[in-house]
Amino acid sequence: TTVDLVKGSVPVIINIAEQTTKGAIEAANKAEKYGASGLMMLPPMRYKSTDRETMTYYSEVAKSTSLPIMVYNNPIDYGIEVTHDMFEELLKHDNIQAVKDSTRDISNITRLRTRFGNRLSVFTGVDTLGMESILMGADGWVAGLVCAFPAETVAVYELAKSGRIQEALEIYRWFLPILELDISPQLVQNIKLAEVATGIGTEQVRAPRLPLEGAERKRVLQILESGLKLRPQLPVLS
Repeated sequence: TTVDLVKGSVPVIINIAEQTTKGAIEAANKAEKYGASGLMMLPPMRYKSTDRETMTYYSEVAKSTSLPIMVYNNPIDYGIEVTHDMFEELLKHDNIQAVKDSTRDISNITRLRTRFGNRLSVFTGVDTLGMESILMGADGWVAGLVCAFPAETVAVYELAKSGRIQEALEIYRWFLPILELDISPQLVQNIKLAEVATGIGTEQVRAPRLPLEGAERKRVLQILESGLKLRPQLPVLS
């Protein structure tokens, strides 16, 4: 449906979050069949996999598809880290091409870039390190609050990339309290509530997630309300 909707105007990347290698390969094959441009892959879920199991999982999927793969490395939330030595082995597969780095260690952007050069495209996956990661040489930003604040997210990215640091920083400082809604187990509910606040989407989430309620809902709404009152005028981007 998404491929049909965008009609080639942007790449369509499917995220694979499966518990079995068989299921991940099946998802990858369907993605390729229906026109996806690439894959983002979490490590296998539930019980923590060993390094060998993690690498075998990624390798088997890589061998099953011609689509390029972004490895989602989020050891804080998922308890599984794809180390640099593991990447050294995984990059023997030509179609493993990128990493979404959610280690929350800003120096890891530099370490990845230093060790792998341009062989591995490096993206940050942490909204609260978005600008810092770009300045440290990240190729891109897999953002969360972009779903509710696309113009502001793109402005920070474009301004930082073009060296207009002070302009980017002014937006980023305003943005940070909102971006902190991304580093929470309830990030999906937070982002959906932000979409309502900006008139872009709805609060609907898929079970077992449930919409926010009570004190936490009130807290998030206050952050959004305060941010929207001070929403900055964005500069012209070339």
